[in-house]
Amino acid sequence: MDCVIQYRDALQTVFGPLDWLPEPDGSIHRFRVPGDKSGTLNGWYLLFADGIASGCFGSWKAGTSHTWSSRKPADHREADLIRQRIEQARRQREAEQHQRQQAAAEYAKRLWRDARRAGPDHPYLIAKAIRAYALRQRGDLLLVPLTYGGQLVNLQRIHPDGTKRFLFGGMVKGCYSSLGIIQPGQPLYICEGWATGATLHAETGAAVVSALNAGNLLPVALGLRAKNPDLEIIIAGDDDRLTPGNPGRAAANAAAVAVGGQVVFPEWPEVAPDSLTDFNDLVAWSNTHGIA
Repeated sequence: MDCVIQYRDALQTVFGPLDWLPEPDGSIHRFRVPGDKSGTLNGWYLLFADGIASGCFGSWKAGTSHTWSSRKPADHREADLIRQRIEQARRQREAEQHQRQQAAAEYAKRLWRDARRAGPDHPYLIAKAIRAYALRQRGDLLLVPLTYGGQLVNLQRIHPDGTKRFLFGGMVKGCYSSLGIIQPGQPLYICEGWATGATLHAETGAAVVSALNAGNLLPVALGLRAKNPDLEIIIAGDDDRLTPGNPGRAAANAAAVAVGGQVVFPEWPEVAPDSLTDFNDLVAWSNTHGIA
């Protein structure tokens, strides 16, 4: 049991205090990461106790993984054993992730098929002063489609108060929601939120792709550049002025550099509050205050 305690200590170093002991059976187990929403199982681990104790662990949500062993391998045979176990863990993790993504994609398709066209009176659309375009609605939830390879794989559900949630287990990295037609040689804006994308499309008439979070700007931009080398890519970044490190600006700059694209940010009037962060905020605030 000493190796189990040591392994839990390694888990706690990354995730924080845990009130359970890992199962050393060589199978993947899921657990709730401290601080995550109640009922979620974003953490995973796999532990072997025979021979040299070793294992892997990580977070589905964060996309992280770590390896662990109770001591350094004594010889090449132990080193090979650890490598084999890590490879086994990788295969198990990828197989489970694929199953979760497939299940989420099927669920997304059912929800999308059964939903009605979104009405203009949804509180979120009114608050953001944007059109619904092709969004759908289920009850009071707006449904934003995420596609990958031209296929619907996930949905972002937007509550009336603006709270946003993806479907559990669904693909997000490299997926996006688009407005307009992406054409070679024509400008394509890539931004974070769907409301920002709707504003940019309305203001410019250009095609827009919403990555739906800052961390997804780079994967989306790289994927689109690979498929469309002649696109004029413009990253329309958020300006998170009140957040340390300004993650929106940093992510936008990194994506633009990676694909050889341009980057633009909102230009704030002197009287604009610092709480505004994106192009939708700018247009909505300017309209409200009669600023052209």
